Amino acid sequence: MPESESERLKRLREKQLTTRDPLAHERKFQRNSSVKEKRMQKPISLKEDLGKIPYSVKLPILVFMLGVIGTIIFSSLWVSPYSLYVGAGATVVAIIFSVVFGNALDLRDDIKKHLK
Repeated sequence: MPESESERLKRLREKQLTTRDPLAHERKFQRNSSVKEKRMQKPISLKEDLGKIPYSVKLPILVFMLGVIGTIIFSSLWVSPYSLYVGAGATVVAIIFSVVFGNALDLRDDIKKHLK
């Protein structure tokens, strides 16, 4: 039994020394700063940045822009006091559909990411 007690005390002493290591904080800081430097040196890519935006945000913005353009074209082709309302209503319906569809695409990507 005394041997196991001495081994336990040795392990405890080593554990205390490792937790009190004065250079641990410095090593962690250097590792974090080197990672940040590497990230800063990486060139900025518009394609990668746009790829990080979720579909549930991208699609409604795209549909809104297309809806505004479509409403302008629609109201110029169909001269009626209701043409603007019909175009705006169609745009709102399309935006709602695009939010649901974008959320489904984001969910699909999350499932793929978690399966890896």
